[in-house]
Amino acid sequence: MMRIDRCVCFDVPFAELAVVAAETGASSVEALQAHRRFGQKCGLCRPYVRRMLRTGEVVFREVVADGA
Repeated sequence: MMRIDRCVCFDVPFAELAVVAAETGASSVEALQAHRRFGQKCGLCRPYVRRMLRTGEVVFREVVADGA
């Protein structure tokens, strides 16, 4: 089973991004990027981070596309 739990390009776990978002009040990918480097190469993590910000999930077992 697939486990997706980080920005692969920068090796940043979504759990770490969730803590930064909670501490800073960042509620969008762009706002969170002001505090931590992620999602600026391939961008595949961006839909996961969007869902994380919406739901609090930090580990995903399915492919998440934009808007999901």
